[in-house]
Amino acid sequence: MELLDFAWFSQLELSIEILSKMAMPENWQYRHQPDPLHPHPILFNYLKATFSKLYNDNLIAYSEDKACFNTGLLTSNQEEIYALFGKNTKTDMQPYFFYKFHSESDRELKLFQPLPPMATYYSEPSELIFDTRLEIRPDFEHIIEENLSRFSPPYNDPKNKYMLNLAIRGAIEIAVKRVKRNYRIAVPQYYQSTIQLLLPLCLSDPEKADLALVVEKDPEGFYRASTCLTLDMAYSNARVLAKQDPDWLI
Repeated sequence: MELLDFAWFSQLELSIEILSKMAMPENWQYRHQPDPLHPHPILFNYLKATFSKLYNDNLIAYSEDKACFNTGLLTSNQEEIYALFGKNTKTDMQPYFFYKFHSESDRELKLFQPLPPMATYYSEPSELIFDTRLEIRPDFEHIIEENLSRFSPPYNDPKNKYMLNLAIRGAIEIAVKRVKRNYRIAVPQYYQSTIQLLLPLCLSDPEKADLALVVEKDPEGFYRASTCLTLDMAYSNARVLAKQDPDWLI
């Protein structure tokens, strides 16, 4: 279930704006290619992903005519923030309509005892750590053919695919060396019910990542890499799990 299929928002952008001011200060805008139409695209993606996980895990709380879920965000006073919905009486619309965001001490939440928990995405902390003992097997054809437009010049030139192949191979080797010395270089993200890890692809400058390589552990005991993301896309996915400290992804 998607958030916008579950509930109708009369003023979606305004609601997201209110949540951004209610939560602890954080930059919810893309850092590299700002979205002029949506002021807080990362927060919107976060809210949708959080709702879907909670819904799938049956962690949405219901009363007779309301529904509520834990956004996973905190106010500056360290109170948890909840999204409250009212039941929609119009049968040709979503089953609920968005009412308001509330902090845990608000009286409007007294209907829900106990208050619903925040989303959890993993059972073993080891899922969040890159195992440097395992090899990475990149699908270069998919990485390059399907994502060429995500690379910057001169790597996005179809005539330079061989050069790009060599550059990616070298960037992966360097990324693994960095992870061996600092496990936090491998950033976890949650995508399609799976924990994946993001590694920096530094093609032109060793101090600056161009893209994020997505690696996923295969049951056979290696990491499979089949795509890469822009840094904005990667950060938005990673933020679903946790706020990222200043590093290569920001």
